[in-house]
Amino acid sequence: MASRSFTGKVAVVTGAGGGIGAASARRLSGDGARVVVVDIDGAAARTVAAALPGDAVAVEADVAAEEDVERYVRVAVERFGRIDLHHLNAGIFGTFDRLPDVSVEDFDRVIAVNLRGPFLGLRAAFRRYEEQRSGGAVVITGSIAGLRGSADLLPYQTSKHGVMGLIHGGALYGGPRGVRVNGVAPGLIPTGLFTAGGAAKGGADDMKQRGTTTPMRRVGTPEEIAGVVVFLLDDDAGYVTGAVVTADGGAAVVNTARPSGGAGAWDPGGSV
Repeated sequence: MASRSFTGKVAVVTGAGGGIGAASARRLSGDGARVVVVDIDGAAARTVAAALPGDAVAVEADVAAEEDVERYVRVAVERFGRIDLHHLNAGIFGTFDRLPDVSVEDFDRVIAVNLRGPFLGLRAAFRRYEEQRSGGAVVITGSIAGLRGSADLLPYQTSKHGVMGLIHGGALYGGPRGVRVNGVAPGLIPTGLFTAGGAAKGGADDMKQRGTTTPMRRVGTPEEIAGVVVFLLDDDAGYVTGAVVTADGGAAVVNTARPSGGAGAWDPGGSV
């Protein structure tokens, strides 16, 4: 694992109460950053912040609420004086209902957290950089669900496709201003995000089995995603913006029309 130096930098990580966000917070803190741990679960955020090796503060916030986003930025500035790095990671999985059964309420909630949340965070980041008269770096957590299609998890998939637009638009706006905006697109990563799915097909219980269909024949870890995030936030990626780095064990490059890519693996008489 490469060691990077974020000494003197302040990083905001949303959805940092567990999973990928907590792993990202640990990496950033271990590499010298002062970290603002943001999560809707305040107790989880405080637990993560207390365990970090460096200076950190926890903020309980709903990333889909404009006032909460403004508040975590305010806490960060009051505590540390500035913000240099943002990992906009918070997200929810949403419903496993069939497309005809998805309710408007379920759809709207997933879009609110997974798409409006990153928008509000990205807007707040640019406002802060403008006020500081500084550049910076932002990484948004997408998903390989935002790069391909499936017949299930429609609200989640739709939200992650929208995240791609935020990344590209943010990169174009930020480039002349010294702000880099990139994304990471995880594949199968066992985290609390999937626990709501439980025994549902495509949920947590069959994840390891599905991981064996990737070229690397396994699922990934939150720490492996955090490694991509800290690279994109680091000056080593100084000429990288608008990129979406897949970290999925090779799943996104599989050609399912070829035998080696899984052709014939579906039951032609089955239903989704």
